[in-house]
Amino acid sequence: MKRLEKINSKILVLPNKDVDTDQIIPARFLTTTSKDGLGKHLFHDWRYEENGDNKPDFVLNKHGNKKIEILVAGNNFGCGSSREHAPWALTDYGFRAVISSKIADIFKSNALKNGLLPIVVSEKILNTIMDKPDSELSICVQSSKITLPNNDIVEYEIDEFSKFCLIEGIDQLGFIQRNNSSIVEFEEKRNWTP
Repeated sequence: MKRLEKINSKILVLPNKDVDTDQIIPARFLTTTSKDGLGKHLFHDWRYEENGDNKPDFVLNKHGNKKIEILVAGNNFGCGSSREHAPWALTDYGFRAVISSKIADIFKSNALKNGLLPIVVSEKILNTIMDKPDSELSICVQSSKITLPNNDIVEYEIDEFSKFCLIEGIDQLGFIQRNNSSIVEFEEKRNWTP
């Protein structure tokens, strides 16, 4: 995972509500255990015609939306099944954060474990952000704050462990492996067996 300390990016607004993980990445693309290449299947059924051509009206296909790191989505983003491929597809595409007024718990957990910052804001703040689809936001992970285009500051909640892992660019296994020498020392010195 890449370190995630601060994001300064234009936003991509997907106003749809109740976006489930099968819409984020359809089940037929879940045959891989690799994160690489899943971005091309992100929102596949909304993004492509049956013949593979881009649907010109879908937000990801519009000119200028290729380097955006912040997805702003309608209420209840990431609902449905618990597939970890959903945050994999979002990060492989290039997103570093998702902002919504509600994000499904399992999706939120999977996102944090895979370097994607899920941010829940009030419906009022979400509507304010969505009303300016070409704007840029600044997100600071350390302070847990978003700077809006009008320079208003909005705080969001994130647990300290997830924040630490995002800033360090590690997942839960990476956190454990950082303490490998202490674990080995403990194993060698203990006088009991499990």
